[in-house]
Amino acid sequence: MDFAKYKILIVDDEENSRVCLGKLLDQAGYDVECVADGYKALDYLQSSHVNIVLSDIKMPGMDGLSLLQEIHSTYPQTHVVMVTAHGEVETYLEAVNLGACDFVHKPVRLNELKLVLEKLSITQALPLP
Repeated sequence: MDFAKYKILIVDDEENSRVCLGKLLDQAGYDVECVADGYKALDYLQSSHVNIVLSDIKMPGMDGLSLLQEIHSTYPQTHVVMVTAHGEVETYLEAVNLGACDFVHKPVRLNELKLVLEKLSITQALPLP
């Protein structure tokens, strides 16, 4: 199974984080799109199939937890991995209760993220695109 064939949407208001993570995943062979906020993510999801969303938690406007709720209720086949620079246990528990599949911490390390994505692909039995 080729895990890199899954479509990944990166949602992060920090341009440098978004661009760097997008380039890393693209170079690793993943099909990646990037948007700057939760509203743009929802717009993108309306017109494109996405297997996995990597969303920052702290964003202006619609934060990552609100985006997670919207994705979970509107696009239940789309899996969400939260990305955070903050390691608050309460936020982690809230995100898991809202349907987050996993967490990665900033700065994101590619090897760690690839393991999370591969684990998600196996445990969630993601359909082939």
